[in-house]
Amino acid sequence: MHFKYQQWDERFAKSKGKSPFDSLWDTFQELLTIASGDVEQALRWLTELDNDYDLTDQFDHYNIGDFVDELKERNYIEQDEKQQIYVITRKTERSLRQRSLEEIFNDLKKGAAGNHQTDHTGKGLERQPETRKWQQGDDIANIDSVGTMMNMLRHSNIDQMKLHEDDIRVHDTDHYTSVATVLLIDLSHSMVLYGEDRITPAKKVAMALSELILNNYAKDSLDIVAFGNEAWKVDIEDLPYLKVGPYHTNTQQALELARHTLHRRKFANKQIFMITDGKPSCIIENDKMYKNSFGLDRKIINRVLDEAVKCRRDDIDITTFMIARDPYLQDFVRELTQANKGRAYFASLDNLGGYIFEDYIRNRKRRVK
Repeated sequence: MHFKYQQWDERFAKSKGKSPFDSLWDTFQELLTIASGDVEQALRWLTELDNDYDLTDQFDHYNIGDFVDELKERNYIEQDEKQQIYVITRKTERSLRQRSLEEIFNDLKKGAAGNHQTDHTGKGLERQPETRKWQQGDDIANIDSVGTMMNMLRHSNIDQMKLHEDDIRVHDTDHYTSVATVLLIDLSHSMVLYGEDRITPAKKVAMALSELILNNYAKDSLDIVAFGNEAWKVDIEDLPYLKVGPYHTNTQQALELARHTLHRRKFANKQIFMITDGKPSCIIENDKMYKNSFGLDRKIINRVLDEAVKCRRDDIDITTFMIARDPYLQDFVRELTQANKGRAYFASLDNLGGYIFEDYIRNRKRRVK
């Protein structure tokens, strides 16, 4: 595990007017996410930071022990009687999702990932500046009064004003529709290789997206699928606990499980978001694993492409978020995108959340003609 340390600025907490608990709480949540919900590990790291950088010296008569007591009093952690260790509560799980959501939206406001439409998170219709001819059934509230008047004046005079049906112009609107989304998260070993923690940003995005949908888009659905040697569904409450394992990458089974999941969702719009950093390296064949970690194995790749074509036939869009830039992987992503007629982003860990949120919100909008 690697940390980037910098000198503690004593003015930070005081300038924000935070209590000792709130000042440590933010750091503790970050450590919890990295530790996959392991309270004991997160507290050990927090204690090490306090010993090395005197985090609690700025507070009068408040130390890590007091912080732990307050965590228990506020019902953020509790004692597991069987294992005799501290574990996080449902309240903390919700807090981690909310923190991830706020973190990503703060990045969007800064424009870190490009031109994001962060004001399109509400429901309903949004008037656009473009106009078109009025059609039967259009809402009269969307009539462009100025454009309509100008058309009428072209064949009217001061004595007689004549309004024809063809004169009426209406504003286009964007309509937010319900969307069923399956988010695929790669848990193969490469997600923590080479000293780079790729799984923590992926978990944060999953937690933030789930919190956004639960709070803002109640009619939408989000399913989470993790994949390594095999693919399995993950409950939203279990997201903080996801861990990378000594796995290969079974992309084919992940797409298949996502497709079957979306079949059960009665939505007009269905999509798959896949976060991965590696090439497909295994498939299940005759109940046995066929694996090849070297290069792009055409047998494995073709099975993945077949699944992408099945998704396309079922009107399921696949958007791939590749968080590695190896040149040979671009060929795989290009083939996958072409087979599904989907989209692909080569995203860094810093702007992964921005890309996914932009794409999700864009896909909720359909032009009303």
